[in-house]
Amino acid sequence: MRKIAFAKVVASGNDFIVIESNTISSVVPALPARLAAEPRAGRHRPSSIVKALCDRKFGVGADGLLLLEKSKIADIRMRILNADGSEAEMCGNGARCIALYYIRGQGTGCRGQLKIETKAGIIEGKVSGNSIKIKLTDPKDYQPGVPIKIQERELRIHSINTGVPHAVIFVEGIEEIDVSSIGREIRYYERFAPAGTNVDFVEVISNDTIKVRTYERGVEDETLACGTGAVASAIVYGYQLSAFSSQQEKIKINVVTQGGETLKVYFKKEDNDVKDVWLEGKAKIVYKGEIVI
Repeated sequence: MRKIAFAKVVASGNDFIVIESNTISSVVPALPARLAAEPRAGRHRPSSIVKALCDRKFGVGADGLLLLEKSKIADIRMRILNADGSEAEMCGNGARCIALYYIRGQGTGCRGQLKIETKAGIIEGKVSGNSIKIKLTDPKDYQPGVPIKIQERELRIHSINTGVPHAVIFVEGIEEIDVSSIGREIRYYERFAPAGTNVDFVEVISNDTIKVRTYERGVEDETLACGTGAVASAIVYGYQLSAFSSQQEKIKINVVTQGGETLKVYFKKEDNDVKDVWLEGKAKIVYKGEIVI
């Protein structure tokens, strides 16, 4: 039996296990390379170690594991392993958690800013107390009004990639939506094969506020919040606003999460493109410890 040091970090109800690569590789030298998901029959085969760590009954319990590594092109490199063992390109709330963890570890003299290398590209982070802002890579692959058929119903979804793919659906009575059931069907819908998509259900609260519930691939269930999902929903909502048709310096959308926190999403419109995308919200280190594997 070997011990691995870890931290439990939470952002808007999204909880993660943070492990430094030098810590885990000193215990199991080959582990970082084996964390990536292995394809089998078109689906992901979970890493047994990641799945065990994220198990809420027999492990630490988390939506995912964040591996902090050294980077040659940024301050740090972040790898995101979902609870099922699959590796994600990007995670907004995970990036806020890793930024807080890293900055806190640098001591009081740290300037509170950093760059994080991810599989989706380099993102920027700013930490002020428990408030963390991250600048995401520019969104891509926006496709509005895509028709799909789920449970004998015709739906129109808006597809966009904010580091990872998202399908955004506007609804009324969001608390009555069966997010797990409908989200799972859309997540595996043939249009989004083979990688699948995250699914965001969005209800408009006011001109600058929306509520979002998200089904996350990799977790394979609804989570209390999703950073890239909040950003995807805010940008798609921005496209629906008549005011968005004109050039603006900056747009801010408040996103109410299922966990109760209101995240802030900022972005600019340049012609038909969205640029300078920031996500802001709180995060905290819940505890640190050691786990035996």
